[in-house]
Amino acid sequence: MSQSIATKELALRIVNQEETFILDVRNTDDFDDWKIEGESVEIINEPYFNLIDEVDALAGRINKNQEVIVVCARGNSSKMAAETMEEAGFTNVYDLEGGMQAWSQHLEPVKIADLSEGGSLYQFVRLGKGCLSYMAVSEQEAAVIDANRMTDVYERFAQEKGVTIKHTIDTHLHADHISGSRQLAENTGGSYHLPPKDAGEVTFDYKPLEEDHDITVGNTTIKVHPLYSPGHTIGSTSLIIDQQYLLTGDILFLKSIGRPDLAGKADDWVGDLRETLYSRYKKLSDELIVLPAHYSSVEELGEDGSVQAKLGDLYQRNAGLQAEDEQSFRDMVTENLPPQPNEHETIRQTNMGKINPEVEEQREMETGPNRCAVNA
Repeated sequence: MSQSIATKELALRIVNQEETFILDVRNTDDFDDWKIEGESVEIINEPYFNLIDEVDALAGRINKNQEVIVVCARGNSSKMAAETMEEAGFTNVYDLEGGMQAWSQHLEPVKIADLSEGGSLYQFVRLGKGCLSYMAVSEQEAAVIDANRMTDVYERFAQEKGVTIKHTIDTHLHADHISGSRQLAENTGGSYHLPPKDAGEVTFDYKPLEEDHDITVGNTTIKVHPLYSPGHTIGSTSLIIDQQYLLTGDILFLKSIGRPDLAGKADDWVGDLRETLYSRYKKLSDELIVLPAHYSSVEELGEDGSVQAKLGDLYQRNAGLQAEDEQSFRDMVTENLPPQPNEHETIRQTNMGKINPEVEEQREMETGPNRCAVNA
């Protein structure tokens, strides 16, 4: 009987940059599209059908005494492959519980900072999908920003911290993953905030997320200041927290910039995107710490497992911020768009409240890599 490893244990290994060897037994096309990555991860691919009866395909590639974590789509084939390997004399084999589907859903909380007048800011890293969400905590209250659909994670974390979630906020209408913000607000009795320019077709009530309408967490401690910053969507709105942290949503990432085409409006919105990145953000302090809603590679994870950088540093090194004029920016954006995210239109419809897929279908809709950025 093979041993199993939970996604949380694997996540901690990757965040702590521990040496990890992974055998992925999915089909090669699926592996090439999306895989587990980490600074200290070594990963090879051998499809399960090559290992059904014997493991000769692994000869010379894996030492029989080394630790191996076997991964598949949902945790079934990996368990069988691990058992076949053990029968062949491999002594230290684990299968990943729930496979890539479970890996895609895991959220790892990382503390960003204690805030200036009390309270704290946390980042939730979705290692298998590249999504980043946030919780600001102060005086028994919390606000959650860009929540994923696994709302139980935020509810448990708030309970551990002894706080009540009073606000949930989406910086924009998401198209790459199903938002949990509205459900989280319903579960906790909080208020759900959404930019009104992204809410034209939604089927539910919300509080408008707009400039000049700050959100307070705790009595006076944390001010969440919205900053209108269109481009990824027409309503995209950034948040300045504690006058130190700039939550950019999907407008600006550490190594790239947001794509303007997920609602089919690339030509219309690319100008807004440039205005936000080259004008609106330029007026802000270089010392602001950028906290995006996604990251594209494990190289962006810091030593503590967080994703963050100073705004001024990004203006020096982010390729998407180096275009000399409007035409070169437009060319850069339109010529470097990656494939659309899986099921992006269905996800948008779900986030508008127009459809309500079953949980299993939601998992399937989200499977695959993050594709919110321009490959500048």
